[in-house]
Amino acid sequence: MDKHRVFGMEFAKVYPLYIKKAERKGRTKDEVDQIIFWMTGYDREGLQRQLDEHSDIETFFTQAPAMNPNCSLIKGVVCGVRVEEVEDPLMQKIRFLDKLVDELAKGKAMEKILR
Repeated sequence: MDKHRVFGMEFAKVYPLYIKKAERKGRTKDEVDQIIFWMTGYDREGLQRQLDEHSDIETFFTQAPAMNPNCSLIKGVVCGVRVEEVEDPLMQKIRFLDKLVDELAKGKAMEKILR
C-alpha cells in the first residue's frame, strides 16, 4: 500500500498554518505549542529541532517522545472524517492534532482541549 502523500509533507510547512488558524480566531502560538507538547511529549527545544531539521510529518510523529495516552479520548469530525474511526495510526495522529487545533480556533477552553 502506498503511503499517503501528507506523511511526507514537512511539518515546518504545516506548523505555521496551525498557528495562523489559531491567531485568526484570537488564540496564540503558545497555545498551539501547548497542544503539541501535550499530545506528543515534545518540549520547546524538541519541537524547534524538528522544525529546523525540516522533518516530515511521519518523522515528527514517529520521533515524538511520548504520545499522550489521552489522545484516545479525542472524538469528533475533521474534514468530514470521524477522527476516532481513522484506521491508519499515523493518519489518526494527524487528524487528532487537526481536531485539537480546530477546537482551539473555535474558542474551546484549554482545559477541555487537553482532556
